[in-house]
Order: sequence, then structure tokens, then C-alpha cells
Amino acid sequence: MKRRKFIKYTMAITSIAFIGKWRVGSKSEIQVITSRIKNPNLKTILTSWKGNPIDQKGRFMNHEFPFNDKISRAFKWMLEKNPQKQIKKNDTWKMQVVNDDTFLNSKEDVIVFLGHSTFFIRLGGKQILIDPIFGTIPFKKRLTEFPISTDKLVNIDYVLVSHAHYDHCDKESLKLIQKQNPKAKFLTGLKMGSLLNKWVKSNEIQEAGWYQKYNLDDKVEISFLPSRHWSNRTIGDENKRLWGAFILKSKEKTMYFGGDSGYGSHFKEAGELFPNIGVALIGVGAYSPRWFMSPNHQDPEHAIKAFNDTKAKMMIPFHYGTFDLSDEPLSEPERILKKLVVENKVKQQLKIVKLGEVVLLL
Repeated sequence: MKRRKFIKYTMAITSIAFIGKWRVGSKSEIQVITSRIKNPNLKTILTSWKGNPIDQKGRFMNHEFPFNDKISRAFKWMLEKNPQKQIKKNDTWKMQVVNDDTFLNSKEDVIVFLGHSTFFIRLGGKQILIDPIFGTIPFKKRLTEFPISTDKLVNIDYVLVSHAHYDHCDKESLKLIQKQNPKAKFLTGLKMGSLLNKWVKSNEIQEAGWYQKYNLDDKVEISFLPSRHWSNRTIGDENKRLWGAFILKSKEKTMYFGGDSGYGSHFKEAGELFPNIGVALIGVGAYSPRWFMSPNHQDPEHAIKAFNDTKAKMMIPFHYGTFDLSDEPLSEPERILKKLVVENKVKQQLKIVKLGEVVLLL
């Protein structure tokens, strides 16, 4: 078996590499809502929301799209030829990196993209990390250096973990952050606490359902919102832990982190619930082949559509360039995004940033 197909096979069999929704030896079945759950200790910001739906096997569900767990889909992708193979092989593009940590000493409200889905945010005087990944992930080497020394990541108030997949929830990175920030609060989705508690035992962990607001102080509000995705760590625990997006709000500013997501109506809904989003962070990578990846990851065209739906003032794309997770060439997301700007498909400002580049929050 060729190396690429072997890697695809290994990724599929272990369910580690975030490639699709299926279970070994199972047949796809229609999900039935048997119950709904939320955290009774947190406020629900959408009064009509009764809680996250749970199916007959105790799995979380996307609220708009059915769960597709056919193993045949994974094997079809594993065995098919990548039509962009040669283009990808010849692609020498790499994300640019700014090695400057002075933003850590400022007081300004900023966003700093640190790679893949990892962001440093300062909002309302609070310092926040989203989905911290400092090194490699299973089966995938890191293609871009981490922009700053990780020992500088101190005085962190909140660590946001969007879901359980290995490229968003990294054991060693979270343990390091906990060690350097023993008072940091970890904010995540329902049922994630049993996983995080193994690594950050002495820190507070809050689990939220969709449309729920975490119990924080009055300087910043953070809520958990839907994304169109799924979750697992190993075979057999698919969708046992909730996935989602975050909205962060101070008295003057609002920003949105869309998490891992396929396209859906939840982007428009986020803009309706929070009508003054300054910056939207939206994923644009790991989308090829589209027939397989689209339920979980957006291509650039859908990412721009999602951005327009939120009515945010600025979009910063992420989830590309740091790890090679799918079939598209690494340079393709940026190339398509720039083309869409020229074609006037982007209603507000698209800002493609370097890793480590400081962006002032709007």
C-alpha cells in the first residue's frame, strides 16, 4: 500500500484525524431525539432552546443536519485518487510568521493568530486562549513554527476548547497552560469535563450547551453557540462530547469564533443574536474532497458565505496552513479567498494575517 493511502487508512481506522463521521462495523441509521440536555447552572440566551438533542445511542446531534456514519464514505475517500496530487506536491507555499511577543505586554484589545485554530485574544482586560496547540498532532507534523515562546503564555484568564478532536484539544498544550496559569478557567462544551479534568485537575472547568453563557465576571461575556461538526477521541466515543463555537463580548466589542464547522444557518443566527460582531474567525481549510469534508469543514466559498451571514465587520480565516489534513494544496485557501475579494463576493473586510500578527479588535 502506498504511503499516502496507508496514512489515510490509519487515520480512518483510528478515527483520530477528524475526517468524517462513521463507526467501524456500523450501518448508518436514522437518529431519533430521545432527550435534551443543558447545564442547569448556566443561563440560556435563546429562550426557545430546550437543550442539546440526544439520540437513541446517547450521542449529541447537529440541530440542522443528520449524522452520516457510513463507513463506505471513509473508504471511498481513502481509496480514490486526488486530482490535485501533482499540484499539491509542487506547492511550496508556507504561512508567514511574525516572531514578536510584545503584544503580551500591552493592554489593547487584540487578536493574534498562533496557528491552525489557536488564537490569543485580549478583550476587556481579560487574556484568552482558544484551542491551544503548541506542537504536533497524531500522524501530522507541524508545518509552521509556533510564533512565540510558550513560556510567555502566563496571566491567562480563560482557555476555550471548542471540541475533543486532537487538532483542537491537545493534552500536552493544555497541561502546560494549566501549569503556567493555575487560576485560569477552562470553558468548553457539555461532557468535555471528564476529559479535561484528567489534565487540568486543579482548575475550574465550565461545560456549556449551545446558547448558554458561562458564569464569569462582568468585564467579559462568553457564550457557547452551535457549529456543524462532530466529536471523538477514539473509536466508540463519537459524539459523546459536544462541539461548538464561541461568542466573546465586552461592553464595547463582540467577536465570534466559528470553530470547526460545515456551512449552515447557525452563522446567520449568530449574527442575529449578536448584531454587532466586529471580528469573525471562520475556518477555511481541510475541505477537499468537498463531497466528503463539507459536513464538517467549510471550503473558502462557504466560509465567505458564512462571514456574510454573520454581518461581522471583519473576517480572519483560520484552520489551514499549519497541518496538512486533506487533499487541497496548502496555498489554495488563501488563493481562493483573494479571488473572491476581487469578484466582490466579500461584503465586509477580509483580513488574511500572518502567524503572530497583531490585529486590533473592532
